[in-house]
Amino acid sequence: MYPPPVTCDTGADMTGSDTSKAAGLTYADAGVDIDAGNALVEAIKPAAKRTQRPGTMSGLGGFGALFDLKAAGYTDPILVAATDGVGTKLRIAIDTGNVDTIGVDLVAMCVNDLVCQGAEPLFFLDYFATGKLEVAQATRIINGIAHACEATGCALVGGETAEMPGMYHKGDFDLAGFAVGAMERGADLPAGVLAGDVLLGIASDGVHSNGYSFVRKVVERSGLAWDAPAPFAQTSLGAALLTPTRLYVKSALAAVRAGGVHALAHITGGGLTENLPRVLPDGLGAEIDFDAWHLPPVFRWLAETAGMSEPELLKTFNCGIGMIAVVAADRAEAITATLQAAGETVTRIGHVMPGQGVSYRGRLL
Repeated sequence: MYPPPVTCDTGADMTGSDTSKAAGLTYADAGVDIDAGNALVEAIKPAAKRTQRPGTMSGLGGFGALFDLKAAGYTDPILVAATDGVGTKLRIAIDTGNVDTIGVDLVAMCVNDLVCQGAEPLFFLDYFATGKLEVAQATRIINGIAHACEATGCALVGGETAEMPGMYHKGDFDLAGFAVGAMERGADLPAGVLAGDVLLGIASDGVHSNGYSFVRKVVERSGLAWDAPAPFAQTSLGAALLTPTRLYVKSALAAVRAGGVHALAHITGGGLTENLPRVLPDGLGAEIDFDAWHLPPVFRWLAETAGMSEPELLKTFNCGIGMIAVVAADRAEAITATLQAAGETVTRIGHVMPGQGVSYRGRLL
């Protein structure tokens, strides 16, 4: 829980040997800096404090975090948990030194999944591992995590910072996230999906956090450096590809509470082709109309540079649709208005029909 690292007194001679001999090894000599860990805990306390919400019971530093579901407003709650990482998008953040928003990706990948179950995210923990702790860099990363937690009403209740010399190359680090949410019993999604339900596509903010091993291969093929102008945006290539994953929590929960949402699908690894069927019951499939929206320039550039086929594009990337709401046909207009009022760009992209899987009409590329 971001505990204060344990310290020891190295001044005493525990061996009975002559203290004039060479001093013994310390933990710092092995590459682990306890003082840096302490400094990081102090640096991130203000950010973590900003994320506190009803139900939060303890600050950083304990052996575990306490959370009061009754104080959070729940009567008969069901807990929902999710864990995820950022994948090789981290490599771009490390190589460019732009680590301020990679924590947003980490939170988004977890909480966007929770809301698809109908749950409100309540608290979040992170795991940050590196070879040598650089306090300034780690503070930037965790401030990004805290920013996303604050934006989604999710308390950052703790985490683990692991300094592991010999495990990571200089400057490298890894991130994992863990989120817990809740809903009242009987409010879980998907529920009540029917043939004729409307598919509302909620726009993404770019590539989000999936397919980056492929993205890096495409960039390598293009011959462009991370600081080169992006062919598809008014910024550098690295900055454009580090655009953080959109946080859908508040808008999606507003739509669910408005009534008529039967399912939500977070479009992550597997793209539209594999994620939408996860929320459809046996015997039902979906048809999506490519003419309903324009493929964002980043995906067109990736596809054209790599020579991707349309099916490959669809199962690799979100293609501009980061979340799909499956809604009752008679509520589609009202739910669209609710999502738009929450700041989302919403397009009616198709419907549920008898069958299985996802079929498409029109052309995306």
